[in-house]
Amino acid sequence: MWTLSDHKDWHYLEQRFPWVADMRSTPQDPIHHAEGDVAIHTQLVIEALRKEPAFQALEPQAQEILWAAALLHDVEKRSTTVKEPDGRIGSPGHARKGAQTARRLLYKDIPTPFAIREQVWGLVQHHSIPLWLLERPDPTKLAIQVSMEVNTAWLALLARADMKGRIAPDIPDMLYRIDCFEEFCKELGCWGTTRPFVTDHARVHYLQAEVSYPDYVPYVTPAMEVVLMSGLPGAGKDTYVRQQYKDWPIVSLDALRIEMGYAPDDKRGNGRVIQAAKELAREHLRAQRSFVWNATNTTRSMRTQLIDLFGSYKAAVHIVYVEAPFQQLMAQNKGRTAVVPPAVVDKLANKLEVPSPVEAHQVTYIV
Repeated sequence: MWTLSDHKDWHYLEQRFPWVADMRSTPQDPIHHAEGDVAIHTQLVIEALRKEPAFQALEPQAQEILWAAALLHDVEKRSTTVKEPDGRIGSPGHARKGAQTARRLLYKDIPTPFAIREQVWGLVQHHSIPLWLLERPDPTKLAIQVSMEVNTAWLALLARADMKGRIAPDIPDMLYRIDCFEEFCKELGCWGTTRPFVTDHARVHYLQAEVSYPDYVPYVTPAMEVVLMSGLPGAGKDTYVRQQYKDWPIVSLDALRIEMGYAPDDKRGNGRVIQAAKELAREHLRAQRSFVWNATNTTRSMRTQLIDLFGSYKAAVHIVYVEAPFQQLMAQNKGRTAVVPPAVVDKLANKLEVPSPVEAHQVTYIV
């Protein structure tokens, strides 16, 4: 069974992990966190979590995942905390940034099984959603999206512990909001599970359309499939493509870069390579011919641009994400035809955004 630490004494954690020690010097707003700094709050959250009957009923591995998420849920208050002009203290964006830190730590520094790491990421990323879901513009769609990235029952459990680990006047109201989140997810069929759809295309249409309904099934179906590869340099994408798609047309940024004579770190050259690749892709799309787009695509913004292009030609998109352990990845990169500078690989790993099922018709994880 995976554990973040065999010894969970707080003093030990502060000595072992600098990011835990940083919590001690990170202040919080005295109105909503009268208990004190982030270190005090996090310890109270972990204690509250352990007391929850729903937590005690979980399997040991699920308990470890939630414990890790509780430890990390406010890890980036250290970098986002600001004092407002009125004297109040806030930490805007700490959940999103904290989730990225959690993924980086559990990939590079504390090697963690993929499925476990991504659940911790989802819990940290969305830990405030149960509090504010019903105030969002489209709570139904947001709840369904969240259910595709994290176990919503675990998310509510973490949110309850987060509230009980505070000293504040609004705790009863916040706990009521979490109860409402639970009932809302149950009504939608996404409580502790992913909300099912009749077809993959129906799911993509619902998530991408401004106005749609979860049970609507589009009449028009995709005309072709584009396989969008994703993964850090050296992860094994080329090998996977050769094995699984040897008869498909390949749009490869590495191959085009070599053909056009540009180095991997040539920013101006990379722009020209991408434009050439997009033109090749359009030729396949206009001919309604399935093909593979082979490149790193390690951030969601990179993938979104391409998915929008492919979708404009009514293509179904299948993201294939390939991952190798970080140390193995660095070794494999050295053996590539086009070696990417280690510093570049490390930077990409720090900013890695693993593809979400929300993004495409199908997402396959090769880890």
